[in-house]
Amino acid sequence: MQWGRLDIAGAFSRRRTAADSVVRDPATGAVVGYIPSMPAEAVEAAIEAAHNAFAEWSAVASPKRARLLRRLSQLIGDHTDDLAELLTAEQGKPLAEARAEIGSAAAYFDFFADEARRLNGEIIASSRADSRILVSHKPIGVVAAITPWNFPASMVARKVAPAIAAGCPVILKPAPQTPLSALAMAVLARQAGLPDGVLQVVTGDAASIGTLLTHDPRIGFLSFTGSTATGRLLYAQCAGTIKKLGLELGGHASFIVLPDADLDKAAAAAAAAKFRNSGQTCVCPNRFFVHEAVYAGFLERFLAHVDRLVPGDGRDPKSTLAPLIDEPALAKVERHVADAIARGAQLTRGGRRAAIGGTWYEATVLEGVDQTMLVSCEETFGPVAAISSFTDPDDVRAMVNASSYGLAGYIWGRDIATLLKTAESLDLGMVGINAVHLGMEMAPIGGVKQSGLGREGGHAGILEYCEQQYLLVGV
Repeated sequence: MQWGRLDIAGAFSRRRTAADSVVRDPATGAVVGYIPSMPAEAVEAAIEAAHNAFAEWSAVASPKRARLLRRLSQLIGDHTDDLAELLTAEQGKPLAEARAEIGSAAAYFDFFADEARRLNGEIIASSRADSRILVSHKPIGVVAAITPWNFPASMVARKVAPAIAAGCPVILKPAPQTPLSALAMAVLARQAGLPDGVLQVVTGDAASIGTLLTHDPRIGFLSFTGSTATGRLLYAQCAGTIKKLGLELGGHASFIVLPDADLDKAAAAAAAAKFRNSGQTCVCPNRFFVHEAVYAGFLERFLAHVDRLVPGDGRDPKSTLAPLIDEPALAKVERHVADAIARGAQLTRGGRRAAIGGTWYEATVLEGVDQTMLVSCEETFGPVAAISSFTDPDDVRAMVNASSYGLAGYIWGRDIATLLKTAESLDLGMVGINAVHLGMEMAPIGGVKQSGLGREGGHAGILEYCEQQYLLVGV
């Protein structure tokens, strides 16, 4: 079957068969394709195939692994338009955002092609003259990767690229709402020359597949991006086999505007970060803390950006605000906004389903938000900006650090000493200082507290898929 120039025959079907699940376009409700609900035997066969492939793949010289990854990066780049159209069809985000995501996916494969050749060990000075200490990095084994629906291409690359670079076969379980991008990338991986068993995609019931992956001792590492609640469940299920875990879980990012901030740049960045993918990102700011001295000026500029947002089908060039992924996501946003208003927040913009219908929700701005409201203590995952003013930066630090989440945050100002001091005082895995684009392939991405374990991206990203081996050599 063709998707533009991309031949994904056999990867998924547009015709329904028994036990298949349906993938729908969030913008139109139209059926994009049908995905098989794989039985337990098929998942176990995938685990066995990956287990059998491990010895040979881990022994492949790193330059060859690097060449295959770079070839896959090139193929993704060559098919950017087709992959972006497929991504928008199943996820709903504007095509411009989809193209940027495909570019990010290609960049991860390209970066880890280089990292495959940089798994250097070390020689440690021994305390004894008759011995030498050698330390090397060995691939951890078969990897189970469970990816979310909000970034169905870049999240796949962020997990698959370092695992394969390290020498680990991967069993990939994409989100049921957005499996097609993962399947298309697997097709391209095969075209790039990846051997059988090194990358397999399993689809079907998330709970039953998750149980199989977490309980099987042949899987050495589980990487998951998704909700904190599901992360806790997977954590518990992995206890029996003592698997290594990489978890990127919920976020509740804050955006702090100090009194000396460049308000034009801060407002533009705040709107871009908040409403990208209609607020359906783990690192998008939920809570905005603006110093009272610049509150009015920031709000005026921010609202100007909000007013220019256009809900619409992602394939329409004029569209800049995506639909929410499904009705439960829409209902959660409605619940958070209603709770805030009931508790005294002022509705400044939006606050209802968009006139376009479907699962669109208007870009919404709430003022006078306090810490009792759901928008202040839970991840909304929608186009809602909850804004409050402050006078004492210490109060803001206390509120940010009181959250059980610790993924990302943002600070805007001009005095570098204050910015660094504030950033270092926050219990967060990532902080953007006068910047909001955190998801770069060379950077260690991840959170603390209830936002997860481990890091993805950068040199730290490939080390997650390795075990250190220490050799004491007598001489």
